[in-house]
Amino acid sequence: MQACDSGQAQHLRILLSFSLLSRLIVCVLIVSSTALLTLFDSSPRLVLSAEVSAWTASLLRWDVFHFGHVASHGPVYEHEWAFFPPISLVMSWSGSALSYLGFGRQGWPALLCGGALVGMLFDSTWVLYQLSLFHLRSPSAAFLATALSLISTSPAALRFAPYSEPFFTYFSYRGMLACVWSRWPLASIYFAMASAFRSNGIFLCGFIAWGMLLAPFLSARWDLLSVKRLLYCTALVALPLAPFIYHNYSGYVLFCSMAQPHPAWCEESMLPSIYSHVQDKYWNVGFLRYWTISNIPNFLLAMPVLLNVYAFCGFYLCHLPWIVPRLFSQCRPKINDDRLQTCSLFLQPTILPHVVHGLALTLLLTFNAHVQIALRVLPSLPMMHWAAAWLLIERPKWGKAWIVWCVVWCALSCVLWAVFLPPA
Repeated sequence: MQACDSGQAQHLRILLSFSLLSRLIVCVLIVSSTALLTLFDSSPRLVLSAEVSAWTASLLRWDVFHFGHVASHGPVYEHEWAFFPPISLVMSWSGSALSYLGFGRQGWPALLCGGALVGMLFDSTWVLYQLSLFHLRSPSAAFLATALSLISTSPAALRFAPYSEPFFTYFSYRGMLACVWSRWPLASIYFAMASAFRSNGIFLCGFIAWGMLLAPFLSARWDLLSVKRLLYCTALVALPLAPFIYHNYSGYVLFCSMAQPHPAWCEESMLPSIYSHVQDKYWNVGFLRYWTISNIPNFLLAMPVLLNVYAFCGFYLCHLPWIVPRLFSQCRPKINDDRLQTCSLFLQPTILPHVVHGLALTLLLTFNAHVQIALRVLPSLPMMHWAAAWLLIERPKWGKAWIVWCVVWCALSCVLWAVFLPPA
């Protein structure tokens, strides 16, 4: 047991060292590219003075413009309601702290540097390792999956800039780990914090419902199913929904109760949502709206991560009759199957809710969103990193191809971020 604990401690030390190294490499790539290359879009120069450092200048790209403006002035414009407020609050508070301590100038430089530094504190490496250790039941596989996660598909958003993704990923993983320990109130709190940063956090409440109700049902643990437990579960599931509901309620009060005349979206449905309205009006989000010829390059960019998740989900679901016999008891094969003799590390029953959640989110990104954001949204799924480890262990040829693509894309995306080119 001590040898096992010692091995896991060594794994964590190595992984944390790798995590710091990967951040350093990303930082060097982006900052050096910013200093040496010409901006495709000169918008940052309209906001920042020429005296700021290359590091500070390289932080202001894409959604950071919106986050910083909301941090300074609140949500002034309608389209800014597409972004949940916590990341702007983090930038505002940390920027004020830096200015107070004399480490930075007030205004945009302090907001950018403060948000980026706080984001670096929310490193998900050790949480992902603990999660992987539980679900894969193998220290070496857990180490591999966590190590692969450090070759990020969106290094600027996840490991460098003041973005929502580091916070969302960290709180998501912590909530999933709390579910592993059956600490349901703690899981609900973590999931609520995650959903405060990104709207897709509302789907995380499914892990609580799965652990408290569906898992006992599938394993025929009738003693764990009661009306009291159902009501308790309902209350815990409601908490992660609260940030999304409150955000829309605040928008409704501001635009539909106080403003005159009322915007058209206030009357469009029984439950008007400013978030849905803004996504529709300003980002053209909707079913198959992104499926146009002009967006083929974005689909090609996202294709590797999408195929990675779809392939793993297909592999897992094809083995479902052997994973959850209770669910498929009537159609379970009566003959022996070679797959049962050589059971994969990646066919653990506890992975099933992650597969369901990951498949649902990936389908949503594929058919109902700007597909390229899959590059920074899907890394918040532990399953994506387990899928990468599965490829390397059980499909070595494809696994090596995945690593090569990740390394090349990671470096290239850093340069694209620095010169202000897509994907966002």
